[in-house]
Amino acid sequence: MLKTAALTDVGRVRLVNEDRAVVQEDINGVALAILADGMGGHQAGDIASQMAVDIIHEQLQTLTAEATVLERKSCLKDAVELANEKIFEFASQRENYHGMGTTVVVAMADEDTVVIGHVGDSRVYRINQSGIEQLTEDHSLVNVLVKSGQITREEAGHHPRRNVLTRALGTESTIEIDIQDLTWQQGDTLLLCSDGLSSLISSEQIAAPIHQAAGSLEEIAQQLVNEALTAGGDDNVTVVLVSNESDTKKAADDVHDEKR
Repeated sequence: MLKTAALTDVGRVRLVNEDRAVVQEDINGVALAILADGMGGHQAGDIASQMAVDIIHEQLQTLTAEATVLERKSCLKDAVELANEKIFEFASQRENYHGMGTTVVVAMADEDTVVIGHVGDSRVYRINQSGIEQLTEDHSLVNVLVKSGQITREEAGHHPRRNVLTRALGTESTIEIDIQDLTWQQGDTLLLCSDGLSSLISSEQIAAPIHQAAGSLEEIAQQLVNEALTAGGDDNVTVVLVSNESDTKKAADDVHDEKR
Protein backbone atom coordinates (compact mmCIF):
# COMPACT_ATOMS: atom_id res chain seq x y z
CA MET A 1 0.00 0.00 0.00
CA LEU A 2 1.33 3.43 -0.97
CA LYS A 3 0.87 6.50 1.25
CA THR A 4 1.77 10.10 0.37
CA ALA A 5 2.26 13.45 2.11
CA ALA A 6 3.29 16.90 0.90
CA LEU A 7 4.24 20.12 2.70
CA THR A 8 5.59 23.46 1.53
CA ASP A 9 6.75 26.56 3.43
CA VAL A 10 7.77 30.02 2.19
CA GLY A 11 10.81 29.94 4.51
CA ARG A 12 12.24 32.73 6.66
CA VAL A 13 13.59 35.05 3.95
CA ARG A 14 11.48 34.95 0.79
CA LEU A 15 8.24 36.90 0.47
CA VAL A 16 6.70 34.59 -2.14
CA ASN A 17 6.58 30.81 -2.26
CA GLU A 18 7.62 29.77 -5.78
CA ASP A 19 7.51 26.04 -4.93
CA ARG A 20 4.52 23.93 -5.91
CA ALA A 21 3.72 20.29 -5.19
CA VAL A 22 0.85 17.90 -5.79
CA VAL A 23 0.31 14.30 -4.76
CA GLN A 24 -2.34 11.85 -5.88
CA GLU A 25 -2.38 8.50 -4.11
CA ASP A 26 -4.15 6.54 -6.80
CA ILE A 27 -4.41 7.00 -10.57
CA ASN A 28 -5.44 3.52 -11.68
CA GLY A 29 -3.08 1.86 -9.23
CA VAL A 30 -0.22 4.38 -9.49
CA ALA A 31 0.72 7.01 -6.88
CA LEU A 32 1.83 10.31 -8.38
CA ALA A 33 4.03 13.03 -6.86
CA ILE A 34 5.08 16.24 -8.64
CA LEU A 35 7.28 19.01 -7.25
CA ALA A 36 8.40 22.22 -9.00
CA ASP A 37 10.64 25.06 -7.80
CA GLY A 38 10.09 28.20 -9.89
CA MET A 39 12.57 30.92 -10.79
CA GLY A 40 12.34 34.42 -12.22
CA GLY A 41 11.20 37.76 -10.82
CA HIS A 42 7.83 39.55 -11.08
CA GLN A 43 5.88 36.54 -9.79
CA ALA A 44 7.19 34.60 -12.79
CA GLY A 45 8.64 31.75 -10.76
CA ASP A 46 5.39 30.83 -9.07
CA ILE A 47 3.51 31.01 -12.39
CA ALA A 48 6.07 28.69 -14.02
CA SER A 49 5.98 26.16 -11.18
CA GLN A 50 2.18 26.22 -10.99
CA MET A 51 1.90 25.70 -14.76
CA ALA A 52 4.36 22.81 -14.63
CA VAL A 53 2.52 21.01 -11.84
CA ASP A 54 -0.94 21.62 -13.35
CA ILE A 55 -0.07 20.56 -16.90
CA ILE A 56 1.88 17.43 -15.93
CA HIS A 57 -0.77 16.41 -13.40
CA GLU A 58 -3.54 16.79 -15.97
CA GLN A 59 -1.65 14.92 -18.69
CA LEU A 60 -0.92 11.95 -16.44
CA GLN A 61 -4.61 11.42 -15.62
CA THR A 62 -4.81 9.39 -18.83
CA LEU A 63 -2.63 6.59 -17.38
CA THR A 64 -4.44 3.27 -17.45
CA ALA A 65 -4.09 0.44 -14.96
CA GLU A 66 -2.64 -1.71 -17.78
CA ALA A 67 0.10 0.78 -18.72
CA THR A 68 3.55 -0.83 -18.84
CA VAL A 69 6.63 0.82 -17.32
CA LEU A 70 7.70 1.78 -20.85
CA GLU A 71 4.32 3.42 -21.49
CA ARG A 72 4.50 5.27 -18.17
CA LYS A 73 7.94 6.63 -19.09
CA SER A 74 6.67 7.71 -22.50
CA CYS A 75 3.59 9.37 -21.01
CA LEU A 76 5.75 11.21 -18.46
CA LYS A 77 8.17 12.42 -21.15
CA ASP A 78 5.27 13.76 -23.25
CA ALA A 79 3.73 15.51 -20.21
CA VAL A 80 6.97 17.27 -19.21
CA GLU A 81 7.69 18.27 -22.82
CA LEU A 82 4.21 19.78 -23.11
CA ALA A 83 4.70 21.72 -19.87
CA ASN A 84 8.02 23.03 -21.18
CA GLU A 85 6.43 24.11 -24.44
CA LYS A 86 3.53 25.90 -22.71
CA ILE A 87 5.74 27.73 -20.17
CA PHE A 88 8.21 28.81 -22.86
CA GLU A 89 5.33 30.03 -25.05
CA PHE A 90 3.74 31.94 -22.12
CA ALA A 91 7.04 33.65 -21.24
CA SER A 92 7.91 34.47 -24.87
CA GLN A 93 4.66 36.39 -25.30
CA ARG A 94 5.04 38.51 -22.14
CA GLU A 95 8.01 40.80 -21.66
CA ASN A 96 7.87 40.67 -17.83
CA TYR A 97 8.19 36.89 -17.87
CA HIS A 98 11.11 36.40 -20.27
CA GLY A 99 13.53 33.85 -18.83
CA MET A 100 11.11 32.45 -16.28
CA GLY A 101 11.37 28.74 -15.61
CA THR A 102 11.14 26.01 -13.05
CA THR A 103 12.68 22.78 -11.91
CA VAL A 104 10.41 19.77 -11.92
CA VAL A 105 10.63 16.30 -10.46
CA VAL A 106 7.95 13.64 -10.93
CA ALA A 107 7.62 10.19 -9.38
CA MET A 108 5.03 7.62 -10.45
CA ALA A 109 4.99 4.47 -8.33
CA ASP A 110 3.14 1.24 -7.85
CA GLU A 111 4.16 -1.30 -5.20
CA ASP A 112 6.95 -2.75 -7.38
CA THR A 113 8.24 -0.03 -9.72
CA VAL A 114 9.01 3.68 -9.64
CA VAL A 115 9.31 5.91 -12.72
CA ILE A 116 11.12 9.21 -12.12
CA GLY A 117 11.53 12.20 -14.40
CA HIS A 118 13.36 15.41 -13.56
CA VAL A 119 14.78 18.67 -14.85
CA GLY A 120 16.83 21.00 -12.62
CA ASP A 121 18.10 20.56 -9.06
CA SER A 122 15.02 19.40 -7.18
CA ARG A 123 15.78 15.89 -5.95
CA VAL A 124 14.42 12.43 -5.28
CA TYR A 125 15.93 10.26 -2.55
CA ARG A 126 15.18 6.64 -1.70
CA ILE A 127 15.36 5.92 2.02
CA ASN A 128 15.25 2.46 3.62
CA GLN A 129 17.06 0.45 6.29
CA SER A 130 20.16 0.36 4.07
CA GLY A 131 20.42 4.16 4.20
CA ILE A 132 19.64 7.05 1.88
CA GLU A 133 20.38 7.23 -1.84
CA GLN A 134 20.02 10.25 -4.13
CA LEU A 135 18.29 8.98 -7.29
CA THR A 136 18.46 12.18 -9.37
CA GLU A 137 21.47 14.14 -10.54
CA ASP A 138 21.33 17.93 -10.19
CA HIS A 139 21.32 19.86 -13.46
CA SER A 140 23.39 22.63 -11.89
CA LEU A 141 26.64 24.45 -12.51
CA VAL A 142 28.15 23.33 -9.19
CA ASN A 143 27.41 19.69 -10.00
CA VAL A 144 29.30 20.07 -13.29
CA LEU A 145 32.22 21.60 -11.35
CA VAL A 146 32.15 18.77 -8.78
CA LYS A 147 32.06 16.07 -11.47
CA SER A 148 35.00 17.65 -13.31
CA GLY A 149 37.00 17.86 -10.06
CA GLN A 150 37.16 21.67 -10.00
CA ILE A 151 35.46 21.93 -6.60
CA THR A 152 34.63 19.47 -3.83
CA ARG A 153 31.14 18.36 -2.81
CA GLU A 154 31.59 20.41 0.41
CA GLU A 155 32.57 23.55 -1.53
CA ALA A 156 29.49 23.15 -3.74
CA GLY A 157 27.24 23.71 -0.71
CA HIS A 158 28.33 27.34 -0.30
CA HIS A 159 29.56 28.17 -3.81
CA PRO A 160 28.45 31.70 -4.87
CA ARG A 161 26.85 30.27 -8.05
CA ARG A 162 25.19 27.25 -6.45
CA ASN A 163 21.75 28.37 -7.66
CA VAL A 164 22.71 28.42 -11.36
CA LEU A 165 20.94 25.65 -13.28
CA THR A 166 22.25 24.06 -16.47
CA ARG A 167 18.75 22.84 -17.35
CA ALA A 168 15.30 24.19 -16.42
CA LEU A 169 11.74 23.80 -17.63
CA GLY A 170 10.42 26.65 -19.80
CA THR A 171 13.64 28.53 -20.52
CA GLU A 172 14.25 26.95 -23.96
CA SER A 173 11.84 25.75 -26.65
CA THR A 174 12.93 22.13 -26.19
CA ILE A 175 14.08 20.25 -23.10
CA GLU A 176 16.08 17.15 -22.26
CA ILE A 177 14.43 15.19 -19.44
CA ASP A 178 16.18 12.58 -17.32
CA ILE A 179 13.78 9.63 -17.01
CA GLN A 180 14.54 6.39 -15.18
CA ASP A 181 12.75 3.43 -13.67
CA LEU A 182 13.73 1.28 -10.71
CA THR A 183 12.28 -1.37 -8.46
CA TRP A 184 11.52 -0.73 -4.81
CA GLN A 185 10.22 -2.74 -1.90
CA GLN A 186 7.94 -2.56 1.11
CA GLY A 187 9.60 -0.38 3.72
CA ASP A 188 11.16 1.97 1.13
CA THR A 189 10.26 5.67 1.12
CA LEU A 190 10.76 8.19 -1.69
CA LEU A 191 11.43 11.78 -0.69
CA LEU A 192 11.09 14.56 -3.27
CA CYS A 193 12.36 18.00 -2.24
CA SER A 194 13.29 21.44 -3.47
CA ASP A 195 16.81 22.72 -2.80
CA GLY A 196 15.39 24.69 0.13
CA LEU A 197 15.69 21.39 2.01
CA SER A 198 18.65 19.63 0.39
CA SER A 199 20.96 22.67 0.45
CA LEU A 200 20.43 23.27 4.16
CA ILE A 201 20.42 19.86 5.84
CA SER A 202 22.55 16.80 5.17
CA SER A 203 21.29 13.57 3.65
CA GLU A 204 21.75 11.91 7.05
CA GLN A 205 19.49 14.55 8.64
CA ILE A 206 16.96 14.03 5.85
CA ALA A 207 16.89 10.27 6.45
CA ALA A 208 16.81 10.39 10.26
CA PRO A 209 13.08 11.00 10.94
CA ILE A 210 12.14 8.37 8.35
CA HIS A 211 14.49 5.81 9.87
CA GLN A 212 13.12 6.63 13.31
CA ALA A 213 9.53 6.34 11.97
CA ALA A 214 8.90 9.55 13.90
CA GLY A 215 5.12 9.74 13.52
CA SER A 216 2.90 9.85 10.44
CA LEU A 217 4.19 10.86 7.01
CA GLU A 218 2.64 14.30 7.56
CA GLU A 219 4.49 14.67 10.87
CA ILE A 220 7.77 13.56 9.26
CA ALA A 221 7.30 16.12 6.47
CA GLN A 222 6.69 18.83 9.10
CA GLN A 223 9.79 17.78 11.03
CA LEU A 224 11.95 18.04 7.89
CA VAL A 225 10.57 21.47 6.99
CA ASN A 226 11.19 22.63 10.57
CA GLU A 227 14.81 21.46 10.35
CA ALA A 228 15.35 23.49 7.17
CA LEU A 229 13.81 26.54 8.84
CA THR A 230 16.02 26.07 11.91
CA ALA A 231 19.06 25.84 9.60
CA GLY A 232 18.24 29.31 8.21
CA GLY A 233 15.24 28.81 5.93
CA ASP A 234 16.77 31.08 3.29
CA ASP A 235 14.64 29.57 0.49
CA ASN A 236 11.19 28.10 0.01
CA VAL A 237 11.21 24.53 1.28
CA THR A 238 9.02 21.70 -0.01
CA VAL A 239 8.92 18.04 0.94
CA VAL A 240 6.91 15.23 -0.66
CA LEU A 241 6.93 11.69 0.73
CA VAL A 242 5.77 8.48 -0.94
CA SER A 243 5.93 5.43 1.30
CA ASN A 244 5.73 1.80 0.18
CA GLU A 245 4.23 0.64 3.45
CA SER A 246 4.37 -2.92 4.66
CA ASP A 247 1.15 -4.57 5.82
CA THR A 248 2.45 -4.63 9.42
CA LYS A 249 3.09 -0.86 9.34
CA LYS A 250 -0.41 -0.28 7.95
CA ALA A 251 -1.94 -2.43 10.69
CA ALA A 252 0.00 -0.52 13.36
CA ASP A 253 -1.15 2.81 11.87
CA ASP A 254 -4.75 1.63 11.83
CA VAL A 255 -4.55 0.73 15.53
CA HIS A 256 -2.91 4.12 16.23
CA ASP A 257 -5.76 5.90 14.38
CA GLU A 258 -8.40 3.97 16.34
CA LYS A 259 -6.84 5.05 19.63
CA ARG A 260 -6.92 8.74 18.73
